[in-house]
Order: sequence, then C-alpha cells, then structure tokens
Amino acid sequence: MARKQSKGTCAYCGKELSKAGMTKHLVTCPGRQEAIAKAEDKKGNSEELYHLRVQDAYSKDFWLDLEMRGSKSLQDLDDYLRAIWLECCGHMSQFSLEGGFAREVGKRRKLGEVFKLGSELTHIYDFGTSSETIVKGVAKREGKPTTSKPIALMARNNMPEYTCIKCDQPATHLCMECLAEDQTDGTLCDRHTKTHPHTNYGEPIPLVNSPRMGMCGYDGPAEVPY
Repeated sequence: MARKQSKGTCAYCGKELSKAGMTKHLVTCPGRQEAIAKAEDKKGNSEELYHLRVQDAYSKDFWLDLEMRGSKSLQDLDDYLRAIWLECCGHMSQFSLEGGFAREVGKRRKLGEVFKLGSELTHIYDFGTSSETIVKGVAKREGKPTTSKPIALMARNNMPEYTCIKCDQPATHLCMECLAEDQTDGTLCDRHTKTHPHTNYGEPIPLVNSPRMGMCGYDGPAEVPY
C-alpha cells in the first residue's frame, strides 16, 4: 500500500507535524501548557505522568503520543490499544519488557512500577494473526492529570493516504479478497468499490486509521475511546 511520509495532528492545538517533530512540539505546545495549567488549578493530588510513544512494530506510519497516569495499570493501556487500534474478535494479549516476549509483565502492574524496570514495552494482540505494538517512555513529569481518565491522547498519526489499485485515485475501501487471494494491496476508490466483483470475503470495507486493517476480522472503527 503506497503511502507518503507519516504526519500527525496535535490534539491540543491541531497543528500538523512529522512524527519526529511532534515529540518536540508537545514539550512547548501552548494548547498543552494551557491544559496542564487548568489541571493544576483543580483539586486533587499530583502524580507521575508518562509521555508514551506508541508505534506499530512493522508499519511506522501508525503511531500515538499518549500521556498516561503512572498509577494506572497495563490493563488500562491494553483496553485503550484495543479500542483505538486492535479489537476484532476478543483475542488474548500480552505485554513484555524490552523487546521480544520472554519477560512478560502482568496487566495488573502499574505503569510507574513497570517503567522502573525498563523503558520499552512490547504489546501483542492475537497470537494467531498477531498485531505487535512498541510502547516507549519518552518523558515523565510530576503533576495533576489533565483528564480523569487513565490516558490522554496528545497526538495521533493522520490517516495514511492509499491509492486505488484500478485507477491510482485516492482509495477509501479495502477488498479483503484482493488482499488475501490476489496478493495485491486491495485498496479501491469510491467508484471502483461500487463495481468491484469480489464477494467471497464480503463487500469491500472502509479504510480506517489502524495498523490492524486487513488482519483477521478487523474492520474498525479505530476511534479514540475517550
């Protein structure tokens, strides 16, 4: 699937930047600084807050910048990843430390405890048609969370641009039969979706912003859970 260089959008100010540029931007983003200041004015306790860079292990176009409360568990992170990227058939999942899957970490462990043991986690969803995600600790700050939820989305990759296999126009749908049987990208524009003859795997499905697109029974919606 042909794609241009990955860019993303800041959730605080709407600015579009490259993946590398987003990391630097979030340190000084006026919108984020305003959200932090508002949080500090509220009642509640300060805690360790972790800036996480979450990235698909194989397709570098898919990435998230999250701020997660150190007091929350890996189960909260697993739930978030399932909602925004992965969930299709209720498959099992696992976290492990520092690459590979030998050093499994239980989902009940708090994020702050885990990152004292290492600065990178591997997450696997589905041990058949696996989706692997790398979670890296970018930065840590002490303060009050900007949300009552375990995780705040700070930035996300923009939807990758795909082209139609029939006409090279922007694609909007994916034919699973083309992908699985014909070994083509299977991406189709609106016009060719309407006339596409393949039905053995069902109708072409809308493209969504997830690295699990085209795997197992995944069809989205790839929406931010909160």
